[in-house]
Amino acid sequence: MRSRSSFDHEFSHEPLVGRALSWLLAAAMAVLVTATIMLGTPPARASQGAVFGFDEKRSTKLAPFSKWSGVLTRYAAERKRELDPCSSGLFTRCNLQDWRKFVTRLKGTGSLAQLDAVNRYMNRSPYIIDPINYGVPDYWATPVQFFVKDGDCEDYAITKYLSLRSLGWPAEKLRIVVLQDMNLNIAHAVLVVELNGKSYVLDNQISQLVTDDQISHYRPIYSINENAWWLHRRRISGN
Repeated sequence: MRSRSSFDHEFSHEPLVGRALSWLLAAAMAVLVTATIMLGTPPARASQGAVFGFDEKRSTKLAPFSKWSGVLTRYAAERKRELDPCSSGLFTRCNLQDWRKFVTRLKGTGSLAQLDAVNRYMNRSPYIIDPINYGVPDYWATPVQFFVKDGDCEDYAITKYLSLRSLGWPAEKLRIVVLQDMNLNIAHAVLVVELNGKSYVLDNQISQLVTDDQISHYRPIYSINENAWWLHRRRISGN
């Protein structure tokens, strides 16, 4: 979950970082278990186009995903702050207004250019784990909070998601994917965007834009957008 560029910055917090990553994976699994037990296994859908080559099942029942629904509710209430005047200084930051200007400048540019620019813009922010930032094991932040306090992997993914929604990208083309990084043995989250039959990965650990078939060490657990969530399972050989 940590940004490659933030390793040295967080070295002194290494034990806490490890615990935070474990907490995130545990939280993700708890939500997933609740969703599948309380709501039943999501109805099957075709595997074609499934992210990272895993089979997936889809459901529109989003009630167990309170952190995600909480972000969307808070963001709807906070959007007016993007229009607030701002004067940069020691105790004020214009990052939210700068973000709005950045998104506005991207309108009318090509789709791939938008994805690459959004990924690079958010990845400039420092990586900070939730126990240090918010005093809780796992917290999903709005763009307002991200630009004031920075954040961890799902916070990058959320702000990238909402950036593209502001640019007019439909929700059905976007998913926040909670996964396991098998190389680092840690939980992680990225934004995956479907474009022209390909799945592009916007990742705070990777500066450039890549497709999901270029990454072999990510194992998706579940993914979600405003309309649905998907349970991911390893594809069975021969299917």
